[in-house]
Amino acid sequence: MRLLVVSVCLLAGCLAQEPHPCSSPPLLSGGLTVTTQNEKLFTVAQYMYDALGRRIRLRELGKYENKTFTFDALLLFREATMYEINERARTCIKRPLKVDFQPMEIPKDASLLAQSILGSSSGPGEGLLINTWVGELPNKGGKYLSTVTEFGCIPVSSVYHTEQFGWMVTSFYNNIIGISDPGQLNPPNYCQDADTKTEEEPADFFSVFLNIQ
Repeated sequence: MRLLVVSVCLLAGCLAQEPHPCSSPPLLSGGLTVTTQNEKLFTVAQYMYDALGRRIRLRELGKYENKTFTFDALLLFREATMYEINERARTCIKRPLKVDFQPMEIPKDASLLAQSILGSSSGPGEGLLINTWVGELPNKGGKYLSTVTEFGCIPVSSVYHTEQFGWMVTSFYNNIIGISDPGQLNPPNYCQDADTKTEEEPADFFSVFLNIQ
């Protein structure tokens, strides 16, 4: 009985601690979905995230304006370059990348909206303690809402507003700390001679979800 009381007190102490802004692990991989308010875009993707090398890889399957697409993109922020990769055809398209790397984190100026339990608190292992934060996007880009786990700062979801799509919702699942095959974050050998498409607008992070051509 005494052990139970101690355990309950420890749990209550953890829940009573005030959440603080945090950074996700520098190496993450898993799955995500992106949906938009205007229902023009829906995509499911596998992602690899390397904050140390500032690299992201996304393999997508989605639908945009009722047309399905597949897309494989490697974003190298230090080189300001994005590779559109076709592994089956062993071809690449190289594009300039115009945005800065944004780490997965809760900015220090974010405000805590709520702490809650995803699932149930009725029994052990039935729920996940999460924190939801709100803030302003850089350069007056509007508001965002991000949810991460209390322990580990693992991303759960993010919501932000764009002029083109309205509210965009990104939901993360099957997150794993680490990357099983870091070589997937390097351009394939057949991309070395890829020509850079400079006649078009540089790619930004959001355009990765639109199967840009």
